[in-house]
This record gives sequence, structure tokens and C-alpha cells, in this order.
Amino acid sequence: MLKLELLCRSLERKGCVLDCFHEALCLAGAQLAVCVRVKKGHLWRICSLLIPVLVLQVLWTRNNAAVVYPCHAVIVTLQIQTGEQRFFTGHTDKVSALAFNGNSTLLASAQAGSPSVVRLWDFPTGSCLSVFKTHVHSLSSLSFSYSGAVLCGVGKDGHGKTMVVVWNTAQVTRGGEVAVLAKAHTDVDIQALKIAFFDDTRMVSCGRDNVRLWRVRSGALRSCPINLGEYHSLEFTDLAFEEGHTAERDFVCSKSGHVLEVDYKNVCMKSVRRLLPAQPQGLSFFGFSGPGIAINSISISSTFCATGSEDGYLRLWPLDFSAVVLEAEHEAPVSSACISPDSHKVLCTTTAGNLGYLDIQSRDYNTLMRSHEDSVLAFSVEGIWKQMATVSQDNTIRVWDLVSMQQLYDFTAADEMPCAVAFHPTQQILACGFDSGMVRTFSLAASDLLVEHKQHRTAITGLAFSPDGNFMFSSCLQGTLALYSCMVQKSHVLRVLGNVVARDAGSGPDALVVSGDSRLLAFVGPSKYVVTVMEACSLDELLRVDISILDLNSTALDSAVKVCFAPVPQGELLVSTSSNKILVLAAKTGRLVREVSPVHKLSCSSLALSKDGRYLLTAGDKVIKVWDYQMHAFSQVYIGHSEPVRQVAFTPDQRHVISVGDAIFLWDFLALPAERSLPASLIFAMCVYACTYVASEETASHSLAAAAPKLFPGAESHRYSFLLCMAEPRKETQSPKSQCSVRPDSYRHFNPRFKASVFLCPPAGSEVLKLKAVIGYNGNGRGNMVWNPDTGFFAYTCGCVIVVEDLHSGSQNHWLGHAEEISTLAVSHDAQVLASASGKKNGDSCCQICIWNVQDGVCTASVFHHKTQVQAMAFSQDDRFLVTLGDYSDQTIALWNTYTYELMSSTCISEPVHDVAFSPLSHRELACVGKGVMMFWLLEQQGSDQVHRAPAPDMLGLVELTSLCYGADTLLYSGTNSGQICVWDTETNCCFMMWEADEGEIGVLVCRRNRLVSGSNTKRIRLWAVAAVQELRLKGPDARSSSVLLEYEITLDGTIVSAAFDDSLEMGIVGTTAGTLWYINWTESTSIRLISGHKNKVTEVCFSPDETHCATCGEDGSVRIWSLDSMELVVQFQVLNQSCQCLAWKPRPIVVWGAESQHVVAGYSDGTIRVFSISRTEMELKMHPHAVALTAIAYSTDGEMILSGGKDGLVAVSSPRTGMTIRILADHKGSPITVLQCTRKQYRDFGVEGGELWLATSSDRRVSVWASDWLKDKCELLDWLSFPAPTGPKGLSSLPPSLAAFCPWEHGTLVYIGFGMQKEALFYSLRKKQVVEKISLPYFATSLSLSPAARFMAVGFDERLLRLQHCPASDAQDYAGHDDTVHLCRFSPSGRRLLTASHSAVLVWELASPPGPAALLQPGRKAGARPQLLGEAPA
Repeated sequence: MLKLELLCRSLERKGCVLDCFHEALCLAGAQLAVCVRVKKGHLWRICSLLIPVLVLQVLWTRNNAAVVYPCHAVIVTLQIQTGEQRFFTGHTDKVSALAFNGNSTLLASAQAGSPSVVRLWDFPTGSCLSVFKTHVHSLSSLSFSYSGAVLCGVGKDGHGKTMVVVWNTAQVTRGGEVAVLAKAHTDVDIQALKIAFFDDTRMVSCGRDNVRLWRVRSGALRSCPINLGEYHSLEFTDLAFEEGHTAERDFVCSKSGHVLEVDYKNVCMKSVRRLLPAQPQGLSFFGFSGPGIAINSISISSTFCATGSEDGYLRLWPLDFSAVVLEAEHEAPVSSACISPDSHKVLCTTTAGNLGYLDIQSRDYNTLMRSHEDSVLAFSVEGIWKQMATVSQDNTIRVWDLVSMQQLYDFTAADEMPCAVAFHPTQQILACGFDSGMVRTFSLAASDLLVEHKQHRTAITGLAFSPDGNFMFSSCLQGTLALYSCMVQKSHVLRVLGNVVARDAGSGPDALVVSGDSRLLAFVGPSKYVVTVMEACSLDELLRVDISILDLNSTALDSAVKVCFAPVPQGELLVSTSSNKILVLAAKTGRLVREVSPVHKLSCSSLALSKDGRYLLTAGDKVIKVWDYQMHAFSQVYIGHSEPVRQVAFTPDQRHVISVGDAIFLWDFLALPAERSLPASLIFAMCVYACTYVASEETASHSLAAAAPKLFPGAESHRYSFLLCMAEPRKETQSPKSQCSVRPDSYRHFNPRFKASVFLCPPAGSEVLKLKAVIGYNGNGRGNMVWNPDTGFFAYTCGCVIVVEDLHSGSQNHWLGHAEEISTLAVSHDAQVLASASGKKNGDSCCQICIWNVQDGVCTASVFHHKTQVQAMAFSQDDRFLVTLGDYSDQTIALWNTYTYELMSSTCISEPVHDVAFSPLSHRELACVGKGVMMFWLLEQQGSDQVHRAPAPDMLGLVELTSLCYGADTLLYSGTNSGQICVWDTETNCCFMMWEADEGEIGVLVCRRNRLVSGSNTKRIRLWAVAAVQELRLKGPDARSSSVLLEYEITLDGTIVSAAFDDSLEMGIVGTTAGTLWYINWTESTSIRLISGHKNKVTEVCFSPDETHCATCGEDGSVRIWSLDSMELVVQFQVLNQSCQCLAWKPRPIVVWGAESQHVVAGYSDGTIRVFSISRTEMELKMHPHAVALTAIAYSTDGEMILSGGKDGLVAVSSPRTGMTIRILADHKGSPITVLQCTRKQYRDFGVEGGELWLATSSDRRVSVWASDWLKDKCELLDWLSFPAPTGPKGLSSLPPSLAAFCPWEHGTLVYIGFGMQKEALFYSLRKKQVVEKISLPYFATSLSLSPAARFMAVGFDERLLRLQHCPASDAQDYAGHDDTVHLCRFSPSGRRLLTASHSAVLVWELASPPGPAALLQPGRKAGARPQLLGEAPA
């Protein structure tokens, strides 16, 4: 049996099932958490599944688009295509069972506990219809009748006896009560019970040793057993009715692999089948006598059956169970299987907390989510890279990206449990403490263990870095306290003290706290009644405070539980106590400043103070409370956890709160930090408003409604109406933002790509380099392509460059004016003006919007207003106005006068808005769309006019309106993130019809007359005939969408992010997230690739020897060959599930150059090397000389050998003729190879034989130079260079690469650039064995290339600059045009062209005037100092 193994490290991965018969999909790799979002209220994200001690139950919705599952006390609805999620909150303990009625309008949920509580929900609206106690303990199963009139549940009574209860729920949708129809006790075991879909009064149950039929009659519930005969001792686990079958039969499965077909009408078994695993090779099926498949779950459709089993397989069978049709393997037992209503997908869950579904038509398996397998013990957050680390009882340490909630790293300790974790504040270092007493530090940049500390012998209770990063502290259950120096990357112990931290205070992840100025360390100890403050740098004791004596009136001794420092100006220390108090002490004197009591019903398990010192978080009683630090205001209570909260903290930017325990919760904190906050009264009113919205459905013990204050005056008007004032220029109105910095659930919203680099503007000067072409289109932009069919103007963005291209000739012009990634473009209706927007660069407080004259490509104006990113822009029909829309963090809409480009008005909007458009009928009317609302604006020259907020139709539920466009006459179309298109009447500002247009989010709409184009994240563009919509407008809300016809549909290579079409919508250009621009012709139903590029980072570029082509490779696993004349993609070689790390073009042979000899060789992340023939467009050879990823590759000068270097430092020499690896060099072992280069030499030059010199450079700043004659199998080390560097790099997130190259114009000389004592390029003479010249550089270099034809050196920097340096040292020229680190630069063989790469963008440069012979005659170099350890061979 074949298995396809996927090592999953992202939130969502897809794998392909290879064949439909007896082949499996194996899901392996790291356990991941799921990121879910809430649409309303206070909760933003929850990150976890149920831990596997509970069986995860998942349901399909009737429309096949979403799944519903419990996450502890919260119920989550997940749209499988768009990722949109919705919450049902109200339970205060774990949800143990779920059930839908037949059309998914009613949802029932059972809460664990004694007694169990059942809630009934109106699923479309999310409102709770009824809450009732069941008088059943541990309700384990629920089943709804198809009509929703009857609900049945199974649980245990107070004596542990099985109890079945049937409720009448027919009146609940009309406001009625839920009544008990019947109930019964039974001695038999019940694992599953379901109501028959054809009769609300009949049920079937199964369990250990029994299958029973139930019926409700005359108020009584009775049952009768099925005669099982010889199968009476089986353990039955699940049952399912055959869908659509009117005959009363169902299927029951068992742990032994038997499947019974039960005839309900005749109360008997109809047939019995035993399912066996795939037969071993050489044995017949009937001769195989091994154990059967232990089936945990069964699901039946009208055509096939799905089973989930203990061996980890999800299997699909025909209804006669004759053979396995399809199967997917998991790393843990499959706990449930469920076929979608349309029978196209099968959902399954595993006991390891994984959730995924098998798409039967495409045979793809989609993993929706993964999680920690056990409770989360602790976490740590850092603010530079926005990462979070968690440790769990499943023995794993995981690092997450806080923006995307994707897992970045995971570390597993097989025999140890991590129990404390801390991030270094300035470096990518993670410290973790284990229950064995071990403290380990990891380098996240290198994914490597740095050092182990063994100062402790028991579980670590506290682990913390000082805020300045100089020290680390750890404590254990024995009371030992250790101080470490972190001045260098590998920390070392400075001092260890015994019996200073309390042993009896209990374990916890945050026992040690450090003050904000890094001067003080505080903890509970040496006993639980004492809090000690020490000097952080020396562990000298400064203060002891006895907590037990502070309350003289108390009859019991009070003990300290947790401590927390206030920000430095306050100089206070907070202590939570066992008597449910918080004591505020003066940190220097120990004086009691004030106390608050009671804080929680039980003791406070964690407390944290915001960085601005205004808000306090406390955790206890499974709830989180937010307090005014001065304690002048009441606390606000937040529920969601079903188990005690172990730790709670603010994120560094104070915009979110994280809490862990049974799950990882990420909350949106609505109060702004002090420097940009509203008045305190408004902040708390806003927070409480959001909280009471959810709390109104909570039980009385958790309700906030009684304590909530009234909203501040005018809050309602601020939330529902906004003014656009035009009477006074530059007037700005402010209103509170309800969802500050919470990214909306819409792909249409722009999210800039993360960059660690910083832009520095180059000085102006005469330019030698000229930008000729840009390869690529930025698929991360939104609306960042424009085309005017009348004038032919066509422009798009690639990073920070605007590319204006002639569609006929393919020639490009490049407009350089932005320093950051361009988010969006807008062109005026007369195509004379282009507006472009990008993020703010260094030193600017606002984003940059450039206004360009299309005729000459000159930037005529730059305007600044929005604080973060610009989401969308639009010109009015008469081009008099330009409207710009800020993103979810900015939330402002601005109007500009296009004659002067002065700001006419700016209005703050309470929620994120996704798109904006002017009406084609009037320059005074515009509309924008956002969260469930359409906003119609009317611009007035005098005074102001209120904006009309029109909500989306109720039948859509909670949706985001994501896109819009005006249609004919008074029509306006809008798309949603759930796939509907709504049609609005702009005269009445009402939505009069809608239709289901796609399965995913619609992010692009274009309308011309009676045709409409929609583009979505399902990669599809669709053409609709909407001629009848105008007539349907007269019918108002009664309009139906049956007259809207789908004319054409085309599937592209990515999510649709931009589109432009001609007036008849017959042809247009569409951009996707894959970095491709497509020409679309609806008449011919064709799609032609216009512009393409790499979606992910480009890892290598090179020229062909004849300079007619160039090659690029990237992390997406592709090798692409481009024509340098037309800049078109000639051929692409794609390797799936691998990253292509390096590339080389075979050099020109001595024989006549021919097409047959054109080859490229590429190295991949799995250690393989592939040789591709350009002319035959095929792979000719595959070799596997390395066990790890390749990092460098090169051909020998004659093309007869391939040199390859790996991440482990090994260099392999392989023959492309035989495919054999003839030599392995381990001199650089342990450090990744960064450069391999070969050059010719005289045979006996340098006193060694061989016609070739080659060098290898590794990241540890070592360069080896070799002489070789491969035909004679000779390879001799000629020189070994080692360059010094400082021990502690300051201000560098990661070390720059070590780079070296042979100098083309100075035989026997090589150039080295890397991290060292100085920022410089070193010219080293192999003859003189010393450095002969140094050229100073402004920054540490990230790329290097030397011109073969002239004395030019190209150097790229992390500061996004490209430097062209003339050698010897003379004036240099710096060039902009990159929006990230210039990590690659390569000269062509003639030296007339230069390739540079910055992330996914590739830039082609030309030397404006080729240098003459005089440029080659330069003065000699002066001798310089010799580098450290020069010429010494490695040990």
C-alpha cells in the first residue's frame, strides 16, 4: 500500500490521494493549533481544539460550506473554504454533545457537569432560544429529529445508571418552552442513539453487547432488543441510517470490525459483514484471519459508506462493503466520520485533536486544524517579531506567529515535560524550563539548541529575562534560584542560591518577575508568607515583606500567590494572596499602599499589568477580569475557559490579551494605549458595551448586565451615523473605533508582507545602472493593477515599483517613488492621473500616496494622511475628487481635491471598511462596504449630510461585505465573504435581491451595463448576465435571483485580487495572489498568462552564457527560464513539496555552442540535485548526494562536474554524466555552505596541478580555496582563510552571510564580504597570502557580484540598497527600487547586465555606458593587514 507522507508545519495543508483504490494519505508532523475568530463582542480568537480526553464531535451544516464543533465551553462554526468563523458563547463548562435538525436551523448543545445543561440555538442568527437543565448527569449524546420537533439525549442519573430523555422542542422557535415527552432508565450500555429521520418517535441505540429499538408512545419510552445471535458479545460503537432510504434499515458498527444491517420494521438483523484491513501480500482475502478493523464511527450516504477506525484510517466503502474505495491514514485513531449532505466530502476527527476532510471528487485531503494534545501550561510573547511560545503537557514547545497564528517552530522532549518558557527581549532566543530541572535555550534563527543548564533538580517554576536582555533567572520547586548572564548568545551561570524561593507556594509558569528597568527581581519566598525583592544583577536581597501580618484583623494566615511589578514610574509591587486579595506595595519600602478584596472566588492564578500602567488582568475561577489599576472602577468579567486559567498577559503592543489553560485564547483589548487613547470614561464604556453584548446570554453567576454602566452620551449616534463635512477645509472628525487593529475576516483587506529590513534613501547622482525590467507582479497587493482599454495604459506593482508596460511591445517603464510595498492603485477616468499608495517609511508618521502624471511618469504630488495602510482608492466620475480608504488599523476615509491635492475632509469610521467606489451618475455620491453594512455617502458643498448605513439582509447572518461596484442606472452590487452577491437600489438605499455566486469570499466585482464579473478566493472568475436585475428592482424584496445567469467561468492559479475590463466585458486583465496577471477573453473562453513571477522568495538567479536567457528559482519549488529580450517566461520546471535553494547554468563548452548543451542544475531542500535540459524541457538527471538541504551549487569550468554544498557544511563533487558522487569534502562540516565558485587557472600556477580553482565559503566566516583536475581525480587545498568577528553583534537580528568571489580582473585574488570587525570588502591575494586592499562599506552586505568585464563590484544590503562600487576604492553609487533586503545580485558574463532579487521580485539592470579599456587600467592596491588564522588548515 502506497503512502504519501506530508510533514505539515503550517495552519492548513493539502495533500493529494494518489489513487482511488487501496491508497492512503498519511498525515504526519507537528501538532498545530487552529486560529478562529469571533465576529462580535470581546473575543477575537481562540487557539486550540478540545484536548483528546474528550471525543471531538463535528457536524456539517446543510449547505456543505461549514462545520460546527465544540472548543471546550465555546461552539465554533468554521467555513471550510474561506476560514470565516463564528462563535456561540454561553456555556460555562465543556460542551459534551452537539446535534443539528435536518436543515441546520436548530442547534442543540449539551454542557458537561452535574446536572447537564442543554442550550438550543437559532443557528443562522446565533441567538440562544432556550436554556434548560436536564436532570441528567454527564449528558454524552444528543440527537435531533429531522423536523427539529423532538430532541433525544443519553446520560447517567445520580446513581450512574443510563438514562434516555426525549424532549418536545416544537414550540421553541416561537418562544415556547421545552417539555419532557418521555424518559426511561436502562441497564444496557449506550454508546450512540439516533432518531430515525423518517419518524420522530422512533430511535435506535447501540452499545456494548446490544442494539435496541426505541419508540415514544402515549408518553412512555419503550425499547426492545435486536436478536444478535452469535454477535451478542460485540462492542458496538456507532450507527447511521441510510440516507434517502424510506425502508426502515440502518447500519451499526463495532470494535471487532463487524457491520450489522438492521431491519427496523421487522426488528431483526438483515445482514452481517466483517471489515478486514488490506490483505497482506501473498494471502487471499478470504484466507486472512487477522483481527477486523476496530470501527469507531460510521456515516452513510445514498451511494457509499465512510468508517473511521482505531488504526487511524478513514475508509470509504460501497454500500455492499465489497472493497475499500478510498482511504486516508492519520497518526492517531479516527474518532468520528461524517459525510457532507451533498456526499462530496467526508469530515473526520482524531483522538489527537485533528480535524480535516477528504474531498472525494478531487481526492485531496484538507487538514482544517491541529492543536496541542493536552493542557497548555505557560506561554511567552515577544514584540519585535510578534511571536508567541507555548508549552504543554503533551511535551512540546511551539512557537507561533501572532499575526497569522501559524506555527513557526516546534521542539519536542520525549521524556521531559516543558513547564516554563520565556523569550529573550531583543534576540531570537527562547528559554524553556522542564520538569526535570533542566533549563535550555534555543536559537530560533538557527533552529538549534544553544546551551543546557543543570542547576536545578526539580520542576522549573519560574523563568524570566530582564527587559534589557542582559540576564536570565530561573527557579524550581526545591526553592533554588539561578542567575545567568545573557551578554552573549550562549548564556552562562553567574550565581545560584538555595532555599530562597517558596517550596510550598505551588507550581506556576510565572513565579519570577523583573521590574521594567531591569533592576529588581521579585518572587514569593523563602516561605509562602513572604515576598522577597532582590537586586537583579547580583541577587543581593533588598527587601522582605511578610504578607501574613499585614491584615491584623484576620484570623487566618494570609499567604502570597503571585507577584507583579507596576511600570517603573509607579514603583509598586502587586501581590495576590490566598485570601483573594490584591495588595499594592511600595517596591522600595514594602509599605502597603492599598488593597482590593475580593478579587476572585478562588485564589488568583495569574496577574499582569499593562505596559502603560492603566489596566490590570487577573485570572481565577475559570474567568478573566480587567481592572482599572487605580481600582477606582469595577472589574469586567470575561468567560470562555472551561478549566482554570494558568496564565494571562498583555501582548507587548497592548492590543490583545492572551490566556492559556484548557486552550489558548487571544482576546482583542479594545482600550487603546495611553499615548493614543480616548478619555478613560469613553474607554471603559466601549469595553463594557462589548462585554455586555455577550454577557446578556450568560448565566446569572457570570452576567455583567447588572453592573454595566450606561453608554456614554452619543454612543449610539457614533456607532450608526457619520458626518462628512466639506464646508471647512482639512476638517477631521473623530469617533471611537470598536475593533482597533483587529484584522477583518476578509482576504480583500490588504496585509503588508512582513519585512525585517529598513529602507535608507540613497543620495542622488549620475547613474551608471539603469533599471531595464522587473520580473513579477505583487499578488499580495489589492487592486494594484490598472488598465484603460481606450488609451491602452497598463500598470501594475511589484514591491515598491510601479511597472508601466506596453502590451504590444512588452517594453517597461518604471516609476520609483515609494520606499515600501505598494498596496493599491487607482487611475483617473481620463487615464491622465495615477494614484499609488504604500506604507510609511522610516521617519514618516503617515502612509505615502503618490500622484503621477501618466504622460511623462513624473510624481507631481505626495500626500500623507493615513496612519497605517491605504486599503482602496477611487476617483470621482468627473475626476474632481479622490477618495482614499484606510485599513483596519487606520479606519479613516479621506476626500482630496484633485486640483490642489489638499485634504478636504477626513472621517473616522467605527469598523473596518474594505472597498469604496464613486457613483458613475454623480460625483457627489459614493459608497463603501464593511462589516455587515453598506454605507451610502452624499457630499454637500454647504453644511454636512448624514451617512446612511444600510445593513446586509438578515438572511445572510453575520457577514462581511467585501467588494462593490456600481451597475446600470441606480444599481449597486456588493459581494460578501460567504459567497453571495447583493443588489442594492441606490434611490432607496435598500438591498432588494441576492444570489449565491460562489463558495468563497468575493473580493472583486466589475460591472458593465448588463454583465457582471466576480472574482473570489476559490480562484474562479465568473461572468454573469444581469440584464433582468433592473426589472426585478421594481419587485423590491420579493425579487428572485433565478433570472441571473452564469455565462462563463474560468479557474486561475490563485485568489483574485485585481481586475480591469473593457466596456463590453469581453476582455480584461485579472491579477491573482500567485503573482500572475492573466489576459481574459470571454468570447473565446481563454486565459493567457501576461505577467508571472514567483509567489514566494527567490533563492537564486543566474544568466545563460550567451545572455539570451536568465534563470530563477524559489521557495515554491520552481525553476523558471526567462527570455531577456521579451522578459517572458519560456519554460518552468516545478517540483512539488520542495523548495529550490540554489541554481547554476552549465557554462559554455569548448565545442560549438548548441541548443542541446543548454542545461541548468538546481539543488533542493530534500538534498537532491536535478539537471534540466532547456531545449528538451525535461529533467535529465536526479541525484541525491546530500542528506540535508542544499545551500550552494556550481558547475566546474568545463561543465563536467557539479559541486554542491549543504546546510551541514559538506561539499559534494558529482558527475552529471554518470550521476555518481565522486568526492565528499567535510572541511566546512557544521556550518552551511554559502558560496561555491569555479574559475580557470594555468595548469601549474600556484605550484599545484590542475586547470581549475574553486572556492567554498561557509557561514562561520571561513573560505577554502582548492585546485583541482577532475579527470585525474586531483583536488588539493590551496589556502584556508578564517576572518574574525566580534562576539556580541549589536543591532542585528541575524548575522549577515559570508560571501566570497574570485576577482575577474585581478588573477589570483578573491574578494570576501561578511560579518566582521568592520563593514568592508577585503581583497585577498592568493600569491601574497595577505589582504591587499580594503573597501569600506556603509552596512554589512547581503549579496555580492563582481563584473567580469570591468572593475565594478555590486553589493546588496539589508537596508534595501544596491551599491555599484568601482574598484579600487572610489566613488560608489547607491540605487533604490527594492522593497526588502537585496539578497541576490549577479552580473552577466559580459558585465553589461545585472540581476538583483528582493524577496519575490527580480530586477534586471543595464549598465548605461559600457566601460572602456581605460576602466581596466587602475592603480595598484595597497597592502593591508592579514586576517586572523590566515592560511591555517581546519582542525
